[in-house]
Amino acid sequence: MSFSIAGKTAIVTGAAAGLGHAVARHFLDQGANVVLADQSDKRLKNGCEDLSDHENARLFTGDLRERLTIANLLSATIDAFDRVDILINAAREFSVMDPLDPADGGVEQALAQNLSVALRVSQAVARRMITQAENSDGEDRHADAGSIVNFSSVAAHRTQAELLGFSVATAAAEQMTRSLAVALAPHHIRVNAIAPGSVMSASLKEQLAEHPDYRETIIKGTPLRRIGTAGELAETAQYLASSASGFMTGQVLVLDGGRSLLDAVQRPAH
Repeated sequence: MSFSIAGKTAIVTGAAAGLGHAVARHFLDQGANVVLADQSDKRLKNGCEDLSDHENARLFTGDLRERLTIANLLSATIDAFDRVDILINAAREFSVMDPLDPADGGVEQALAQNLSVALRVSQAVARRMITQAENSDGEDRHADAGSIVNFSSVAAHRTQAELLGFSVATAAAEQMTRSLAVALAPHHIRVNAIAPGSVMSASLKEQLAEHPDYRETIIKGTPLRRIGTAGELAETAQYLASSASGFMTGQVLVLDGGRSLLDAVQRPAH
């Protein structure tokens, strides 16, 4: 077993900024070929300008809610690197909503961005991984055919009313992870997820800029007494993508410094 992903080809969605960007850059540093995909062409070029001439990196812009875009993403990956071994579904949309307003489309929007995109991309990439394995010879046919890593959130289990859409979508993403893990296990494709909590994401940075007092609140509510780094999340993604986790599938790794373990009331239940 090895943590190495050198020479592997990975697609990372939501790679223009935030946690997806951190994972993409970390994978490049580890010797992987990486296709950085994002919906915003401007944001992708601004955040990845130094990667335009990187021989192991490709930039892809498109709305992955469209099936044709997914097909184009896969084609671009195969054209550049001949195969795909890893998929990191890091494209997420975090937004608040009015949970009591029937006209608020927050749930539908969250499901479209945080569930449906990951599902459709996973299905397309998995089919390619299966084809690659079928065309392999000897022992390679039964080796690890690929790894898919989804992004969830601690909000899937511990929520706030205004995060109804995001919570529903991330909870669904975790069940999707388990279902795909079972469906793809006969093909030697593993599917796992990461549920970040107290990790310095782009959305958390924005929140801390607007509300500096949040930092103390988060640290106080985290047993490890700090906010996690994007690098720590990227290393977790590498573990799930590598053969070091070769007997792990259908699992959700919570990366929150212990935050989700606490009882906010801190009083005896009886």
